Amino acid sequence: MRANGRPLTTTSLTAVRNLGILAHVDAGKTTITERILFATGAIHKRGEVHHGTTVTDYDPQERDRGITIFAAAVSCTWGGHHVNLIDTPGHVDFSDEVERSLRVLDGAVAVFDAVAGVEPQSETVWRQADRHGVPRIAFVNKLDRAGADLDTAVASIRRRLGVTPLVVQLPIGREDDFTGVVDLVAMRALRWQAGSADFESEPVPEPLREEAGRRRRLLEETVAELHAEALEEFCADSALSDGTLARALRELTLRGDGVVVLCGSAYRNRGIEPLLDAVVAYLPAPADMPPVRGTADGAEQERAPDPAEPFAALAFKVTATATGRLTYLRVYAGTLRKGATVLDAATGRTERVGRILRVQADRHEDREEAVAGDIVAVIGLKSARAGTTLCAPGAPLVLEPPTVAEPVVSVAVEARRNVDTGRLASALARLAEEDPSLVVRSDPETGQTVLSGLGELHLEVAVEKIRRGHGVEVVVGRPQVSYRETVVRGVAGLVHRHVKQDGGAGQFAHVVLDVEPLDEPVFEFRSTVVGGRVPHEYARAVEAGCRDALAEGPLGGYPVTGLRVTLTDGATHSKDSSEMAFRAAGRFGLREALRLSTVELLEPVVEVTVSVPEDGVGGVLGDLASRRGRVSGQTAEAGTAVITAAVPLAELFGYASRLRGRTQGRGVFTTRPAGLAPVPASVAASATGGLPAR
Repeated sequence: MRANGRPLTTTSLTAVRNLGILAHVDAGKTTITERILFATGAIHKRGEVHHGTTVTDYDPQERDRGITIFAAAVSCTWGGHHVNLIDTPGHVDFSDEVERSLRVLDGAVAVFDAVAGVEPQSETVWRQADRHGVPRIAFVNKLDRAGADLDTAVASIRRRLGVTPLVVQLPIGREDDFTGVVDLVAMRALRWQAGSADFESEPVPEPLREEAGRRRRLLEETVAELHAEALEEFCADSALSDGTLARALRELTLRGDGVVVLCGSAYRNRGIEPLLDAVVAYLPAPADMPPVRGTADGAEQERAPDPAEPFAALAFKVTATATGRLTYLRVYAGTLRKGATVLDAATGRTERVGRILRVQADRHEDREEAVAGDIVAVIGLKSARAGTTLCAPGAPLVLEPPTVAEPVVSVAVEARRNVDTGRLASALARLAEEDPSLVVRSDPETGQTVLSGLGELHLEVAVEKIRRGHGVEVVVGRPQVSYRETVVRGVAGLVHRHVKQDGGAGQFAHVVLDVEPLDEPVFEFRSTVVGGRVPHEYARAVEAGCRDALAEGPLGGYPVTGLRVTLTDGATHSKDSSEMAFRAAGRFGLREALRLSTVELLEPVVEVTVSVPEDGVGGVLGDLASRRGRVSGQTAEAGTAVITAAVPLAELFGYASRLRGRTQGRGVFTTRPAGLAPVPASVAASATGGLPAR
C-alpha cells in the first residue's frame, strides 16, 4: 500500500507541527526532506542531492557543492496535520542558520549516520537544540550501507549526547538486505518493495518474533523507569499497553527525558512514513508550547499561542529574491492579515505587510492571513532584520532575538573594477542584512573593506554570492583570523584624572581602577565606591568608557577580553563633572591600565576530526603537527582511522586541498569551535607587527 498525505481539515493549533531537520553534513537531511515531501504528496517526483534536483537545495551554490548552505522552509500535510519543516545546514560554518531556525521551532528530527553514529556537528546542533529546549526524535539513516548497525549508532547517542534512547523499531535485514522495520509499539512489520516507496504492513516474521519481543520488553522497562503512570501499569500488569506506551513516549519526548529512535534508509525510501507518524505522535504542536515571553515597558509579559491574542511574531530570516525582500516570520500569537500594519517593537516604527506567503523553498503561495503557530514569509517590510519582533501597534512586545555567533575569520574584499565599488558596497550591505553572522567593516589603517564570518567556506560562499547574484567581480585577500588580547597580570589602584577646560563648561572626572584577569573570555565591570563619591549614573558612564577601550588592545589593536575592571574610588566636581567626562575617564583610564598590565594574544582554536585510511595516518599526523595541532584522540575501525586534534584556525586555511592530496582524495575532516588559546611568541610577533606580549 502507499501512505499519502491527507488534506488539512482543521485549523486547530493541535494539528500543526513546526520542526527542523538537524544533523552532521552528509547524514542525509536533505534526502529525508525530499522523501517527506514526496510521501506527503507535496511533490510528485523525487529529487536527488547528487543530481542537484532537490527542492530545498535550490541555490546554485548548494547544487554545485552538494551540501545545504541556507536553511530552507517547506510545508506539507500528513494525517490531517500541517507540517512546517526547515531543512538546516550541517556544516559548522553555517551553524548560525541552525541557531536562528531553532529559535522559532517547536520540535526537531535529529538524523544520524548508521555507520558513523554521532559525528562532531551532530553533537553541536544537539547542544544548540538543548539550549533552546527543543524536543527531538532521532532517525538513524543509511541502514543499507556497509557497516551500518543500529545498536552501535544508538550506543553512540547514549554515550556522546548523554540522553536515554527509546528505540521503537527493529531493522529487518542488514546492509544491502535491509528491507523494512518492526514497529515495537504496534508490533507490526513494515516492508518496502525494492525500488519503490510502497510498503506493506504485516505480522512480525517468525524469525524476528523472539528478538522483537525482547526489545519491546526492554523498551517498556526503560519507559517505566522514566514515567510514573507507565511504572504503575508495569508493576500491576508486568507489561504496558500500546496506548500507555505511546502516551508515555510522547510525554517523555516533550519533557526531554528520553529520545524516541527510529531507523531507515531515506535514499531507498524506507522508513519515511513511520517517521512522519512519529512526528505527529511525539513532537509538540504550538498548543503544547508554553506562552511566549517578552518585555513591554520594562516588564515581562506572556502571550499565549492563540489566534485571538494580540499579534506577536519574530523575524528569523531575511532574503532578497526576484519577487522582493522576503522576511520569514514565526507567528507566536494573534492573527496577521494581508495589508495589516505592524509595529517593529525595538525601533517603534510601523510597517505595512504587502503579501503573506506560504513558502516551499524557492516557490511561494499567497495567503490571506497567518495565525499563531504559522511559519510564513511576508513582503513589504523594509527595515525588519533577523531578530526583529513584529507586533500589534496597540500591544507592543519585545521577544528575545536569536543569538548571533561572533565572526572568527576575515578577508579583505575589493571590486576588481573601480566602477563596481558602489555595487560591491550595496552587495555587502545586503549580505550582512541576510546573514547577521557576516560582518562588514572598514579597516581604519589600510582603508580596506573587511568581510568577517564563521569560517573559510562561509566566506567563500558569501563572495561567490556577490559574484553570481550581483555580477560584481571581487578580489579577495588571504583570510585573517580574529585575534583577541587578554590580561595575564593586571594593575591595582590606577588613578586617572580627566580634566579639560577650553572655555565654557569644563570636564572633570577622577577615577581609580583595578584591572584583573578572568578565566573566561568575557568582560566584567563592577563598582565598589562607597559614600556617593561617584554617583551611580557616572559609574555606568565609566563602564561604557571601559567598553569603548576594549575595542583596541595595546599589542596589535585587537579587541580585549577576559578581564574584570573594578571602580574603587573617584571624585567629582560640582559643575564640571558629567556622564561624558566620566565616560572619557573610563576609556582613557583603562587604556593606560592595559599598557601597564601584562597582556598576551589569543587566537581561535578549532577541534578537527579527520577520517583517513589507516595507511595515511602518518602523513596526516605529521601535517597536523606542522600546523601546531595537538592530537587528543585516535581510533581505528574497519580500515579507517579517526583523528581528533585541536588546531589554531589560522593554520587550517587550505587544509582541505592538502588533506585530499595526502590521502588521494579519501580523507575528510570536520571542525567545530573550541574557544581561544594563547598564541606562541613567534606567531604573536608577526600578528602584532613585532610587538611581544607584555
